Amino acid sequence: MSRSEDEIVVEDPRAPVGDSPPLTSNRTVEIAVSLVLLGLAVLLALDNRRTGMSWDSTGPQAGYFPFYLSVVLGAASLFGLAKQFFSHQQAAKTFVTRAQFWRVLQVFAPTLLFCLATQWLGLYVASFLLVAGFMAWIGRIALWKSLLTAFLFSLVMFVTFEIAFDVIMPKGPLEALFGH
Repeated sequence: MSRSEDEIVVEDPRAPVGDSPPLTSNRTVEIAVSLVLLGLAVLLALDNRRTGMSWDSTGPQAGYFPFYLSVVLGAASLFGLAKQFFSHQQAAKTFVTRAQFWRVLQVFAPTLLFCLATQWLGLYVASFLLVAGFMAWIGRIALWKSLLTAFLFSLVMFVTFEIAFDVIMPKGPLEALFGH
């Protein structure tokens, strides 16, 4: 297809709308991330100071290099904060709109639930639920195809990790029922 009029464009009806209101700006996110990183740097510096951040007769103590890395992280965070506070940009660019944020949450929330479910249900059952859920809910794929694909995926993972490579993975009550 060398000419643009030969292209067929199909719009996704679930794509974020162009006129969605902004949820936050780049400046706000950069300030928040700099503050979180600064807090992490202070926490790491205090902890590494506690474990020892100097040289002794055998060389550097356990906290020597991590302490100075936290100092560098703290300095970079302060630089980022200063850059944002002293910049005089009038028009802040939108970081994310409400519609975009909703689409991110559609992936983040099930993934977080997958991590939590892995603790009680085991990796394979949680993976089955995650794959089936994503295919059916986000992908709008037929339920029977979603369930079959999720089952086959979980089965291949089980055979690969548990049987072929004998890797210890988190297991739940279903695997215990089958003796694994």
